[in-house]
Amino acid sequence: MKYALSTLAGAAAVAVSLIAGQAMAEDTGIIVYNAQHESLAKEWADGFTKETGIKVTLRNGGDSDFSNQIVAEGTASPADVFLTENSPAMVLVENAGLFAPVDADTLAQVPQDYQAASGKWVGVAARSTVFAYNTTKLKADQLPKSLLDLADPSWKGRWAASPSGADFQAIVSALLQLKGEAATADWLKAMKQNFTAYKGNSTVMKAVNAGEIEGGVIYHYYYFGDQAKTGENSKNVALHYFKNQDPGAFVSTSGGGVLASSKHPKEAQAFLKWVTGKGGQDVLKNGTSFEYAVGKGAESNPKLVPLADLQAPKIDAATLNSKKATDLMTAAGLL
Repeated sequence: MKYALSTLAGAAAVAVSLIAGQAMAEDTGIIVYNAQHESLAKEWADGFTKETGIKVTLRNGGDSDFSNQIVAEGTASPADVFLTENSPAMVLVENAGLFAPVDADTLAQVPQDYQAASGKWVGVAARSTVFAYNTTKLKADQLPKSLLDLADPSWKGRWAASPSGADFQAIVSALLQLKGEAATADWLKAMKQNFTAYKGNSTVMKAVNAGEIEGGVIYHYYYFGDQAKTGENSKNVALHYFKNQDPGAFVSTSGGGVLASSKHPKEAQAFLKWVTGKGGQDVLKNGTSFEYAVGKGAESNPKLVPLADLQAPKIDAATLNSKKATDLMTAAGLL
């Protein structure tokens, strides 16, 4: 039985309405502005379509590009759903008043730590900040105890990051929330003096693996994804988890939301429910993304350090200030 029919059985009038809506969606489907990794979103879309018969068209892009585009399009946006890698992009769209409330039964599938208090968007996956280091250049007792240690002059020329990406900007947003504007500005100024810029987390990891640089701040799954293939770009790399509620132990929430202007709101809500439910979360456990599952009772890939063991700092993902973070990075000469 198709998803929509099973979930709304027992409410005849509503069911009739949904069937009509689904018939329309089967013709045109829903449009998802996807800033998640294309392969993960395709697995989600294919699984949802297989179960419900509702078509999904993915339009792929980046967090900031799509969030700014949605704000510019306003109520004329053709998007039904927005998926991101990090939560600051969700906050931008939420603050513009462009999200519809997420259905209560979808919110009920995800712990409150991974959803907006407003109920306007919900976590769909998560990723952990790590310090990836070259094992031939650094030993365990030489690793930074805190992300803040990388501001020390002793780290000059020894570490890398990709400041132009939404991933690193989310980390800076978390640092801003945890330590405040003055401390973040000071850290970024020191970073400018100490670090080497690369474009993209994969490129950072490759540079670490090749010995071009001793270590880099990235998200965890780039390492596991490469290890699951040939390991060619990570054979000399290990991951250091800062833990201890350090800013470097930040866990970033990937978000999903339904646009208030959606032409297919029932189908869009059904998609978000599927992604946060067993079907979508099992894709995270069994697929190739190596991102964390965030649904209640959902299991992540067993190769990952369990979420509970990361000792991540308490962060309100719904209030991460991406604009202030990028303003500070620009002032520091990083953007």
